[in-house]
This record gives sequence, C-alpha cells and structure tokens, in this order.
Amino acid sequence: MSTASVDRRTRRRQQTIDEILDVSIALMETEGVAALSLSAVARQLGMQPPSLYQYFPSKLAIYDALFQRGAEQFRDAQRKAVADVPVEQQLAHGIAAFGRWCMANQVLSQLLFWRTVPGFEPSPEAFAPALEVMADVQSHLQEAVESGRLREGAASEDGLALLTSMTAGLLSQQLANEPQASFEDGRYMKLIPVVLEMFFHHYAPTRGTAT
Repeated sequence: MSTASVDRRTRRRQQTIDEILDVSIALMETEGVAALSLSAVARQLGMQPPSLYQYFPSKLAIYDALFQRGAEQFRDAQRKAVADVPVEQQLAHGIAAFGRWCMANQVLSQLLFWRTVPGFEPSPEAFAPALEVMADVQSHLQEAVESGRLREGAASEDGLALLTSMTAGLLSQQLANEPQASFEDGRYMKLIPVVLEMFFHHYAPTRGTAT
C-alpha cells in the first residue's frame, strides 16, 4: 500500500473520529453529559453501533477523547489570551479567558471541571493539557511573588487551590443560574475582578518585608 493511500485512510479515520466527537457533544447538550448513548451516536452518524467500536472501544473512551479535546482547547485559549499582554496582567487575562471559554463550551466545561459522569476518570494523556494549564497559572502566580506583588505562599499548592476554587465557584454559579448569558453580561462572570482583588488582598506582601 502506498504512502498516499495510508495518508488518505488516516485522514478519513480522523475525520470520522472528529464527527463522532462532534455528534457526542451535540447529544450531550440536549440529553445531558452523563446520558450519552453509543446507539444514539451511531444513529446520528448513520452507522451500526458495532462499527463505532472500530473507533472507540467504549463510551468512556469517547468521554476521554472529549476531555482531551476540551483540555487542549482550554489550554490554547488561555495561552493565546496572555501571549501579548504585560506580565502583570497575564493572570487576569488568563482567568478571563477561562470564563469566556467555559461559557462558550458548557458541555466540555462540565466534563472537565465537574464529576458529571459516574465512573469516568481521564487518562494521563487526556489529563496532561489540564496539568499544563495549572502549571501556567502557577507560573503567573510565582512571577507575581518574585516581582513583589504577592507574598510568598500565593504560588503554593494552597494558593493555587484557593484561586481556582474561587474562580470555578463563580463559573458554577453562572452556569447554574444564567447559562444563556454572555461572558460580558453574566452576573457572576462580572465578579472575576472582585475575586482577583480578594485573592491579591489575602496574599498582599507584608509591609516592610522583602519578597
């Protein structure tokens, strides 16, 4: 078999995988994240359910691929948001990108940030982009510590947990109460600057001491 034939088969296979994931998201939007049905996915694609197993061995495998897709998209959106802004603004821009992406991708957000599917745990490969995001945020916090804008501890595991819990809490409230609102108009999303101010106040450098 020629290299061109192999490439065509690889492209067709990837196109089918992408279609399966797109249909899965659409079904999860209407039926609920945990209610995904392989039979329903196959019907939407016009294939027999056994054919689906040529691409995904189980429903959990589809969830895993969706988790990785979402984590990669989220990571890329956050990195793009901070690429061309001053260092001292990167944390705020990154968190805003988090909220904006989640509002635009609510199904994937539920899969990434809440345990909506009983028994599902992302594979290490799928989870890797999410770890990169956390490392990026921790790096922004560390920069703020080193520049004297935050005191030691802000970039610790506890500091990171506090910041992500506060921002995820706003997102949870937003999606629960105003899922149709835009990021700009969302009542809870508008509180992101307040949350950041609270975090910076909590980790404000001690007066008269060097960081």
